[in-house]
Amino acid sequence: MEQERAGDQMLAYYGERAAVYDRVYAYPERQADLAELRTRVAAYFTSRNVLEVAAGTGYWTTCISQSADQVNATDMTPEALSQIHQRNLRCPVSTQVVDAYQLHTLGQAYDAAFAGLWFSHVLKQDQARWLQGLHSVLHPGARVMMIDNSEAQNQRFPIVETDGDGNTFQLRTTDAGTEYRVLKNFPTPARLRELLGAQVVDLTFEQLTHYWLLSYTLRTA
Repeated sequence: MEQERAGDQMLAYYGERAAVYDRVYAYPERQADLAELRTRVAAYFTSRNVLEVAAGTGYWTTCISQSADQVNATDMTPEALSQIHQRNLRCPVSTQVVDAYQLHTLGQAYDAAFAGLWFSHVLKQDQARWLQGLHSVLHPGARVMMIDNSEAQNQRFPIVETDGDGNTFQLRTTDAGTEYRVLKNFPTPARLRELLGAQVVDLTFEQLTHYWLLSYTLRTA
C-alpha cells in the first residue's frame, strides 16, 4: 500500500514537472559536482548496451550516449521521455514507458545499467527487491552505475515525515501550486554494500557534496 501511495505521488509530481524538470540541474551550488559526474558517466559505458532506469527528460542519457553502443531509456512518465530525442545524442537511443519494478517485461538483457536520481525514491523495504529485478535483466559481468542526491538536498527540501520503516519524505510544490508528498531516502554506503553483498565485485561509493556515486560489476559466477 505504501509503495502504491508513494508511487502515485511521484508519478503525478514528475508528470506535472516534466517540462521544467531540468531546473534541478541548474542550481549554481551543484555545478562542480555535475561537471565531474557528466565526465564519469560518459566514460563508464564505453561500447555498452545500456539500460537506463528512470531516465526522465534524458539529462544523463545524453552523457551515456557519448560512449555507449546503444541506450534504452525507460521511465514511467511519457511526458519526460518525449524530450529525450531533442537532445544531442551520440548513439542509437530508444525510449520505453516501463515501470521500474517491472523491468522483466523488457524481454532482453543488457551489459550495463544506469539509474540517476532514482534509488532515493525506492522504499527501504523494497530496495532489495528492486535491485534483484534490475540484475535479472543484466548479463553476468554487467556494469552498473547509480547517482543520487546527498543529504545536502535537504537544505532546499527539508524532510517533513519519517514513517515506521524509516522512509523519509519531502514536500514538493509545482509551478501550478500543487503540493506533493515525495519519497526521498538517503542510503548510507554501509546499507548499499549490505544490499549488494556477494552479488557484485569492484564496488565503489563516492560521496560528493551534493550527490553520491555508486558503481559495481555483477559477478560472472
